[in-house]
Amino acid sequence: MTAMDRIVYFDNNATTRVAPEVREAMMPFFGELYGNPSSMHAFGGEVAKHLSRAREEVAAFLNCSPEEVLFTSCATESDNSAIRGTAEFYGRDTKVITTKVEHPAVLQPCRRLKALGYDVVELPVNGIGHIDLDQLRDELKGTKNALVSVMWANNETGVVSPIREIAEICKEYGATIHTDAVQVAGKIPVDVQKVPVDMLSMSGHKFHAPKGIGIFYVRRGTKVKPFMLGGHQESGRRAGTENVPYIVGLAKACELARSGMAAEAVQLTRLRDKLEAGLLATCPNTIVNGDRANRLPNTLNLSFEYIEGEAIAYHLSDLGICISTGSACASGSLDPSHVIRAMGVPFIAVHGSVRFSLSRYNTEEEVDYVLEEMPKVVKKLRDLSPFGPDSDPTTFQ
Repeated sequence: MTAMDRIVYFDNNATTRVAPEVREAMMPFFGELYGNPSSMHAFGGEVAKHLSRAREEVAAFLNCSPEEVLFTSCATESDNSAIRGTAEFYGRDTKVITTKVEHPAVLQPCRRLKALGYDVVELPVNGIGHIDLDQLRDELKGTKNALVSVMWANNETGVVSPIREIAEICKEYGATIHTDAVQVAGKIPVDVQKVPVDMLSMSGHKFHAPKGIGIFYVRRGTKVKPFMLGGHQESGRRAGTENVPYIVGLAKACELARSGMAAEAVQLTRLRDKLEAGLLATCPNTIVNGDRANRLPNTLNLSFEYIEGEAIAYHLSDLGICISTGSACASGSLDPSHVIRAMGVPFIAVHGSVRFSLSRYNTEEEVDYVLEEMPKVVKKLRDLSPFGPDSDPTTFQ
């Protein structure tokens, strides 16, 4: 069997299949409804009505006002808008607090600010991927203008942060709170009335909308300067002609998620747990990374001791099985995942971490196929490895 004969796609935290309903909703805007929604004529005005309805659907998805929803090209743009826009508004007095396990779309702009002289703190995490909330409080004490950016759920391990408690701590100290909510979109409910974040980022392609469209939620009254300058679009807060087909598709994905999220979570949890139990039973010297009690229903991150995660992924790819060794945005590097390293995973396992991430389109038969093939791959690689339980520990350093 070759990869072309069968594709088992378990890399949905990297990107998802566009839902057929989403494609169908987008099609008119590639054809007859091609007007610019900013135009004065009635033709453009008709397109503007669809744009307005899409914004209302996304607002319902987040439980916010439509005026608080901005459309961007992706969550990377939204993350940069939140971090750099806040820092620009408050100036060098801004203290930026984030974590060591954030996505590069958050870590890199924070580190750029640090290079420019801003006070930037990256909080460590414990062995299951959580920050110390008392340490967050200590960092916030005495601050005048603080920005806290903590991801709602980790893209590699699926660990879900206590984001409501984190947001409430930020409110207690008068800090602005941003969350990268990319991985929770469509998987668990997001209600910004219950979770009082000031800013939130999402990408459509993580929950069955196309690549190239993102959400930037900005709570009314939040102080942030525009990141994209030019025209008057998005109420002057994000310049550039709106990507109407993709915005409409994003809104349809939000609608589908709202109606099907609860049932999907049950199904995904069942499949993930079956996959986890089967691999732990058939592949000794394997550990689960992250908080197993508080994680996304679709995500499983495992470390296989004594072998390389990249080798596992390559061998599975030959069998048509698509998985990841970490964030797709860092896949060009062979260094161990910064997330796994931050959690203190033992060195004999840190290189052997892989991520399985499922979606509504995965089946039990696909899980069974992985459970049949993966133990063979792991055994083969371990048989070839010079390392093992009886190896000199210094050879791993």
